[in-house]
Amino acid sequence: MKPRRINPARQAAFRALLDDPHPPIRQALLGHFQQLGHPAAEFLQRLATGSNRILAIHARWFLGRLKFSDPVSEFRNFIRSLNYELETGVFLLTRTVSHDLDVAACCQILDAIAARCRALFDEPMSLREKCRVINRVLFHECGFHGNIGHYNDPLNSLLDHVLARKKGIPVSLCIVYLLVARRLDLPLEPVALPGHFVVGCHAGGAPFFIDAFEQGTLRSAGQMFLRLRASDFSPRPADLAPTPVREVLCRCCRNLANHYGEAGDDDRSRMFASFVGEFDATHARHMRQMRR
Repeated sequence: MKPRRINPARQAAFRALLDDPHPPIRQALLGHFQQLGHPAAEFLQRLATGSNRILAIHARWFLGRLKFSDPVSEFRNFIRSLNYELETGVFLLTRTVSHDLDVAACCQILDAIAARCRALFDEPMSLREKCRVINRVLFHECGFHGNIGHYNDPLNSLLDHVLARKKGIPVSLCIVYLLVARRLDLPLEPVALPGHFVVGCHAGGAPFFIDAFEQGTLRSAGQMFLRLRASDFSPRPADLAPTPVREVLCRCCRNLANHYGEAGDDDRSRMFASFVGEFDATHARHMRQMRR
């Protein structure tokens, strides 16, 4: 009869190996977890909802491979948790479509881009100078670019496809930029403008903004206002403020609902529309509780 729990020593051994990217190790762990069954599912679920972000990402990968979890339910639970973290949320969102998402492979790509940027940093450098280095690596060496020709392709919003095809829309390219910047400990933030999405730097000195859809063009606040006016928007200072992770992910879901609808995939369009509703309802409940 299988044990009801995994003993502490074995749990520690599993935790030490969980983020190992080597295929033989991952296959061996998959075999062990498959044999353990329910105790392994409980162990991985605890890690997946724990405070260690790296272990949580890899635990979710194993849960997905072992079919111990339902990606759609898992993303709904993430929405309801109010514990929003961009990288975790993006991987969970992507898994609702890419059920066999290789989180480790995606992380390796992001890690490699960050390592290349770090190798080109020549301290002391300003944040603006470091962003120029990221621009060089992402858009010139790696070739990331906006998918202008097929803007409404749903794959432009799914992180694994964005990393593989090196093209996306403003919000997905900004997410790649932010995930690389986080690995470099740079204080960059998402900024959801009316009709567009950019990366913002509000740390020290005058803020500046990076347009990942336009090969990392750097703009001042004044230049951003001019761009908004040129697009027939009446800009407000609040438009340039950092955007919460909740709204970044919700915007991704809105895009996917629209783009899948245009592609004739009504089931996925409804699924992503329901995620938008879940975000809105969860936020509304949270605000009501805060006012009590």
